[in-house]
Amino acid sequence: MPANKYALLRYRIIDKCIRNKYKPYPSKEELRQACEEALYGSLGDRISDSTIEKDLWAMRYESELGFEAPIRFSKRDKGYYYLDEDYSIDRIPLNDDDVEAIRFAATTLFQFKDVEVFRQFGFAIEKIFDRLNITSNVEDEAIEKFVQFETVGQVEGNQFLGTLLHAIKERQQLEVDYGSFSRTEIKSYRIDPYLLKEYRNRWYLIGFHHEREMILTFGLDRMHRVDTVDHRFELPKDFDADRYFKYSIGITAHSGEPEEVILACTPLQGKYLKTQPLHHSQKILVDTDTEFKIEMHVLITYELIMQILGMGTEAQVIQPESLKKEVLKRLKKSLRQYDQSI
Repeated sequence: MPANKYALLRYRIIDKCIRNKYKPYPSKEELRQACEEALYGSLGDRISDSTIEKDLWAMRYESELGFEAPIRFSKRDKGYYYLDEDYSIDRIPLNDDDVEAIRFAATTLFQFKDVEVFRQFGFAIEKIFDRLNITSNVEDEAIEKFVQFETVGQVEGNQFLGTLLHAIKERQQLEVDYGSFSRTEIKSYRIDPYLLKEYRNRWYLIGFHHEREMILTFGLDRMHRVDTVDHRFELPKDFDADRYFKYSIGITAHSGEPEEVILACTPLQGKYLKTQPLHHSQKILVDTDTEFKIEMHVLITYELIMQILGMGTEAQVIQPESLKKEVLKRLKKSLRQYDQSI
């Protein structure tokens, strides 16, 4: 049976006590007292001797933990010690599959090495490799031979990530020079930053816009200057990131009320939508060899329209009528552009 969180904490306390070179050979009573003090302080909760005995047994023999701790009892010193003086539960031996999994995860993180706020990952990964005794070649050639990750060039605005993240954590107001893609004019705004969100390799800031007195989304690639202001703000109690984006496909979350959207797709497109739904509310209405239909409860956003257009002739909007007309309008405009170029 997997250990609960308190057992895992006791294992680390016991491990620390046994490895303490200034107070070697701790007795069972000393291990018990150390666990009590670290976990409960003066609250009065107690740990029994039998619990410590079970912990020592689990650290030695519990296969699911994988510690295989070489714990021994010294009759002469009347306390516990490690047969291997260099042993620690923080230096757990890993099999080849474990190592490969860690390398895979590390290579995934390594894609962000050029983003300022993520540069610390490189050092963190090196620490993990060092602690686990793994060769620390993050850009592992063996993985690159079999797995090709999506790579994106440096995106404008990513240099602000560190400042924005710090401001969000410290609840510190921002002054941002911002310009939209549709206008060349750059304006300065006061923003209370709530959340950073990534979508399709671009970063966005969700925050309270003081001039418009509402929560808006700001693309980092449209930011020209970001400065913190000596003013703190309180995060609204009713703001919840998951609830805020509950009906969104993409990054837009302030586009009217959610609607029931029904799409008719080819059976082939349906196979893709079954394995990778467009939205968590997606329900399959029809699934046959000749017909496939889904229903979603979502906001009608630019990102949703782009998703539908991206499926081309493989998908058709059934409802709502407003979405059908919008998609049709864009398709007709695209057709006219091609007609004019021929």
